[in-house]
This record gives sequence, structure tokens and C-alpha cells, in this order.
Amino acid sequence: MNKRFLILSGLILAAAISRLIPHPYNFAPIGAMSLMGAAYFSDKKFSFILPLLAMFISDLLINNILYASYFQSFTLFTPGAAWVYGAIALIVVAGIFILKKVTLPRVLIGSLSASLIFFIVSNFGVWLSDPDYPLTIGGLLLCYEMAIPFFQNTVLGDLVYCSVLFGGFEFAKTKVSSLSEA
Repeated sequence: MNKRFLILSGLILAAAISRLIPHPYNFAPIGAMSLMGAAYFSDKKFSFILPLLAMFISDLLINNILYASYFQSFTLFTPGAAWVYGAIALIVVAGIFILKKVTLPRVLIGSLSASLIFFIVSNFGVWLSDPDYPLTIGGLLLCYEMAIPFFQNTVLGDLVYCSVLFGGFEFAKTKVSSLSEA
């Protein structure tokens, strides 16, 4: 494994682990770490594997340490996790197309796209699984409406984490030539 791969993997894992730090609802690195993988791994299978694996590790820690009292036993996945992981995969796909070249406008578009994808996919999953929402178009619209207050934190989280991850890695590339692709 080369230095670039290890640094990128470490940044994505560190971003995922940062979810353990107290933060406002939905202010999380999910979109940014998915986009980071999409933008920088030349072998695109790692664009999917690393963000999903990092999310899984952080979920294990969150579910079984921070929120262990909410579960009766060791918890691998919470209800709705499949929708979150699906959103991550879709964000990676979008990132592969949007971030073929890493530029500030493309990172901004990718960040906003990640927020929107996560909002649409995760809340669709809530609508399907939460009995409070009828399985009608009206129920779906109500579910999205109820999620709007959380959307601003998703957007802010993606923008902040994209700034830190992409800005930090691009700066590091100027100082350590081996981080640039061959």
C-alpha cells in the first residue's frame, strides 16, 4: 500500500470516527467522506469500500458504546441503516462524475449534491418504515417536510467537512509530492 492510499483511508476513517464527538443533529462527515473517496481513489472499488467500512466502524462504536443503553444487545445495524449506506453509495457515484477533477466549484456542487442525496434517500427510508407516516404521496411529503429542519445541518456538515478534508488533502499534496497521483 502506498502513502497516498493510507493517508486517504486514514482521513476517511478519522472523519467517520469524528461522529463520536458531540455535534448537532445531522452535522456529520458522511457526504464529505463519500465524496473524498470518489474523488481521490484511482481504484474506484475503494471509493465505495472505504467510506462504507468507515461508516460501519463508527456505527459500531456509536451503537454499542454511546447509545448502548438504547439496545438490548450488541448492535450491528440500526433500523434504517440500509438507507444510510445506500445514500453513501449513491453519493460516491455522484462524486465520481462530479469530481473527475477536484476544483472548488466542483467540491461545492458535490457537497450540496451529497446533502440532497442523503436527505432524499434517508427520509424515503424513514417514510417506508415509520408508522407515523401513511404510505401515500401525502405521507411521503409530510416526512420530507418534517425533515427540513435537519437539512440545514446536513448542508453545513457537508460543507465544513468537505472544506477540511479536501482543503487539507490538497494542501498536503503541495507539501508531500508522493500524495499526488502518479
